[in-house]
Amino acid sequence: MNALALAGQDRRRTALARLRADDPVLTACGLACLLTGAVTLALSLVDGRLIDAAFVWTKPAKFFVSVGLYALTFAWFAGYVRPDHRRSRSLRTGRFLLVAAGGFELGYITLQAAQARTSHFNDGDSLHAVLYALMGVMALTLLAAKIPLAIAVAVRPRFGLEPSLRLAVVLGLAMTVVLGAATGIALSANRGHAVGPIGAAWPLLGWNRAGGDLRIAHFLGMHGEQVVPLAAAAFIALGLSRRRVLVTLAACLLCSVIAGAWIQAGRGLAFPFG
Repeated sequence: MNALALAGQDRRRTALARLRADDPVLTACGLACLLTGAVTLALSLVDGRLIDAAFVWTKPAKFFVSVGLYALTFAWFAGYVRPDHRRSRSLRTGRFLLVAAGGFELGYITLQAAQARTSHFNDGDSLHAVLYALMGVMALTLLAAKIPLAIAVAVRPRFGLEPSLRLAVVLGLAMTVVLGAATGIALSANRGHAVGPIGAAWPLLGWNRAGGDLRIAHFLGMHGEQVVPLAAAAFIALGLSRRRVLVTLAACLLCSVIAGAWIQAGRGLAFPFG
């Protein structure tokens, strides 16, 4: 058991070292966000204030974790780009946009939570209307930051990158950018995420269990960039043939699940079985 534990630790160290070598800036940013998310969540133990029946620090914690994973995924995929292109202007621009937009989002959400005020859909006065609009712009900027990365993996992949994994990364990034933006804009236009009855919520995630919740489709769309490449990695590990076909089918299946989750939520039915 000790040998297995040590082997697991070595693999984690190797993975972290690889991330730091491929993209030190976003690796540091991602780890800092994850750590801050854990600290922020712990604040709920000493601060019992609520917003919409949830602890005020729950939303900042979720967003810190989300942005942290988003940054680490960029660092992960930067390793699939040709080494001489990893410091290119386009990827440096993508990194800057991610850090700047993510910093604004996290800063504003945390500030509002500290005051026990909502951040999303809070546009009751001119100041908050401007800040909420800026949140929308920053959210789209976060997604746009991944476009140069998708192009770099597609056009300038690292030598020897498995073709099915390359396809999975490009498809996953495309899904996150397109579906993340589409569902996010639709959520904003809907002026909220709940459809139909509102009741108990999923632990941590906060999704409505009594009726429809449009955030579920948005969540799945945002994480396409991780789901599809992980599926490709599983196909490679299993030694399956026709992996590019399988990757394409996996991406199509995830798109179908996202569409189904959105339609189901729009009908006021709870996920996954109504």
